[in-house]
This record gives sequence, structure tokens and C-alpha cells, in this order.
Amino acid sequence: MMARRCVLAAGALALAVALSGCYESSDVTRFEPGQYKGADDPLLAKLEDPEFRAQLDARFDGQRDR
Repeated sequence: MMARRCVLAAGALALAVALSGCYESSDVTRFEPGQYKGADDPLLAKLEDPEFRAQLDARFDGQRDR
């Protein structure tokens, strides 16, 4: 009788673990083509700075021939 309870408990635990893999989070973000809905990109603000842009252009000049 005790062995049957242990087997039943082990089976219930295995079933619970197996079904937990089927869980899908409800906080799914839906995206539409052509529209970015993520967090603001901090690098976009940096590109507005002419000094930073000049540094990037200077670094990129050596790679324009590729």
C-alpha cells in the first residue's frame, strides 16, 4: 500500500513537472512590421552630438574601401 502511494506521488510530481514546460508567459509583446516598439535607444541621442559623429566618421574612414 505504501509503495503504491509513493509511485502515485512520483507520477503526479513527474506530470506536474512535464506540464510546467508547457507554460507560456502572458506578457508577450506583439510587433508590427516597420514600427519599433521597444525601449528608447540611448545611442540615438549620442548620434545627435556633432563631436561624437566626427569621431565615428574618423574611425570609419579607414574602412570605406572595403
